[in-house]
Amino acid sequence: MTDPEALSDSTRLAIDRTRLAHERTLMAWARTAVSLISFGFTVYKFFQAMEEEKASTVNRLFGPRPFALFLIGIGLLSLILATIQHQRQIHQMRVQYPTVEIPLSMATFLGFLVSGFGVVALLAVVFRQ
Repeated sequence: MTDPEALSDSTRLAIDRTRLAHERTLMAWARTAVSLISFGFTVYKFFQAMEEEKASTVNRLFGPRPFALFLIGIGLLSLILATIQHQRQIHQMRVQYPTVEIPLSMATFLGFLVSGFGVVALLAVVFRQ
């Protein structure tokens, strides 16, 4: 396709800026997912401690456990979808500019780590009564 020497400095810098913009976007999604997952788990643990303390159950339409599962699930799903989108965009850049070396994404690695954290939190809420 294109020779690396044929790409101008401005084109190489534009590719770097675009890649870094994709990285920042995924990091923002990871930050949002961590917030949702940790808030959902905190709500669950807080109300679990409150119920253990007073030993009486209150009938609610939408209790703390379903609310926690909803928040954790939304955080996990949004991060998974954002990570998939990020991978597709980086792959598209590699196809469009095959001669430009696009480094591996540390944001993708972080996305997988946070997704693992979300799965653990989700399982903790699902299997703990």
